[in-house]
Amino acid sequence: MRSRHHDIADDLRQQITTGRIQPSERLPSEADLAGQYKVSTVTLRRALAALQGEGLVEKVHGKGNFVRRPHRKILYVGGWGTLDPRTAAEPASRVTVRSDVVQAQAHLTTLLKVPLGSPIVEITCISHEGESPRGLARIYMPRDLVPAGVLEDDSTCRDAVTRFAVLTPPPAALREAVCARPPTPDEVSTLRLGPASAVLSITRIATDSTGRVIEVTLLTFPGDRVDAVFTTHRVTDERQAQE
Repeated sequence: MRSRHHDIADDLRQQITTGRIQPSERLPSEADLAGQYKVSTVTLRRALAALQGEGLVEKVHGKGNFVRRPHRKILYVGGWGTLDPRTAAEPASRVTVRSDVVQAQAHLTTLLKVPLGSPIVEITCISHEGESPRGLARIYMPRDLVPAGVLEDDSTCRDAVTRFAVLTPPPAALREAVCARPPTPDEVSTLRLGPASAVLSITRIATDSTGRVIEVTLLTFPGDRVDAVFTTHRVTDERQAQE
């Protein structure tokens, strides 16, 4: 037997897709909707959860449920380690930044190749399109390698942060590992994701000419809001080139 919450989700979905309920429009309260459909709030929330998982509805804490406006995708350029400049410069785009000095723990000691408890700088950046978050970057650097101006919000560093770019001087090597996975509870909250969403996760490691790790960045993007482009170059064997 078909569950009642499926019928409610179908009705709301039709109203959204036909334009009867407009993008960014706030839905009636959950209590009002439950009364309208003559169901319990538990059943009504199951219907809303289905729409949230499809990306049609977004729940904003303390404000209610809103019809989600279709997102313009952002472009991440692999190898350069940055958002496409046109993406980062969109008028509706903004980035919130928070920096702290913390002690290296767990997997960060392995990624940064530093002893447990070493002082490191953590910079958390969240990219927004209007009020909707669309990307998260957590940047980590050994405290003694942090460039001047990073913690003082220097304008040059601020521009790099806005593009999720590498903050240290140009590294000798940049390694990026990419995977698609379910979001963590913290990412669900920060990026306002539905329970069935997937994220694109990029672990970016920058090293200097001696092989020392100078920066590690953990990037997370909602899977439906990003395109990642990586360009490869054929490596020619020097011996073959000389023949």
